[in-house]
Amino acid sequence: MRYLPLTDTDRQQMLSVIGAASIDDLFVDVPAEARLSAKIAGLPDHASELAVERHMGKLARQNLSAGEAPFFLGAGAYRHHVPASVDHLIQRGEFLTAYTPYQPEIAQGTLQVLFEFQTQVARLLGCDVANASMYDGSTACWEAIGMARRITKRSKAILSSGLHPHYVSVANTMAKFTGDQLLHDAPTLSAATDIEALIAGIDKDTSCVVVQYPDILGRIADLTPLAEAAHAAGALLVAVVTEPVALGALVPPGEMGADIVVGEGQSIGVGLQFGGPYLGLFACKQKYVRQMPGRLCGETVDAAGKRGFVLTLSTREQHIRREKATSNICTNSGLCALAFSIHMTLLGEKGLRELAALNHGLAVQAADRLAQVPGVTLLNDSFFNEFTLVLTKDAREVVRSLADKGVLAGVSLGRLFPQHMSVGNGLVVAVTETVIAEDIETLAKALEEELA
Repeated sequence: MRYLPLTDTDRQQMLSVIGAASIDDLFVDVPAEARLSAKIAGLPDHASELAVERHMGKLARQNLSAGEAPFFLGAGAYRHHVPASVDHLIQRGEFLTAYTPYQPEIAQGTLQVLFEFQTQVARLLGCDVANASMYDGSTACWEAIGMARRITKRSKAILSSGLHPHYVSVANTMAKFTGDQLLHDAPTLSAATDIEALIAGIDKDTSCVVVQYPDILGRIADLTPLAEAAHAAGALLVAVVTEPVALGALVPPGEMGADIVVGEGQSIGVGLQFGGPYLGLFACKQKYVRQMPGRLCGETVDAAGKRGFVLTLSTREQHIRREKATSNICTNSGLCALAFSIHMTLLGEKGLRELAALNHGLAVQAADRLAQVPGVTLLNDSFFNEFTLVLTKDAREVVRSLADKGVLAGVSLGRLFPQHMSVGNGLVVAVTETVIAEDIETLAKALEEELA
């Protein structure tokens, strides 16, 4: 009755009203050869809810979940501890039932949370202003490239070789429709970043330079010289942050001169969730705010002089003329933004810095131990909670073998860059506060056996 509330009598009454003798009459326009005349091969008949739950549970047990094994996966999605209070609060009816805050008189709670979220993101990324969130980090990255094109009236973007390849892929897909020229070099297994090469590539046609911080290999670079070179040529610097916890320890990109800072907010308040939904972060300098995509919540006062919140800027196709819109993004990741904001509020500045220090300390401990394994070389001379190991054999084979043994060892560069065999022996290892000393030792011994 939950899903099929109509009785046979109800259906007959409905059919009689529209002049149909049977439900089959509703499909007379569908050619007979296109209709399903028998059961679908391999698909079982309907089953009870209990039977389906048991079957799905059996299938799920074939997975090796993050909490059941030593877990060192990262490369854009990270396993952090999310307090139970976050999940409890986001499920309150006041938040869960609120959709889009078009009517401020009945959506003050949602609007205020987004307003606070914007403040937190702007401070975290070191920028003047942030929007109410985007879909995820990759689409936020593309939106930044589009925004740079509108601001500079140029269409050539230079992408760092250290930018996450999935972000590059999304940008390449979107550029097919806008005509943007995207320049991107192949990655190399080097401790040095490509900052100098990026600076050398900037010219009068460059709209922006896009660099990840820390990059896909975990390397950290001072972005100040790159920002200065971009500005000298009339271009913008776009910084991408896939691990926002890092900014509890590192200088924010905005403070190094980045004009637009985007990223993935999943690390704070949002679980891995099989890859989504995630949370796009987007911030910029105040002077570019009218070119920022998405929506922006602002503070105001009502007719009685009381503090209130409204959508101050909504530069989307749904709100204004299409030719004036800065984006066709349909919404923001409201519930994930709420989770981010609650977790960030629970942490506070002190808590975030302590969390970052804990992550970095554990990562240093892991890097030191793993570098002692014969056949393993530590690539990085600087990193936050993620670093790259160079193995003596294809990292994809090692990752697969260790997964079969119950150890999730990291992300192989061969999987991220299948077209570039030169980086195939690279293994990106992420170490968060969820890793314990026993996990590190288990990984080290597993690598010793695998590389022997």
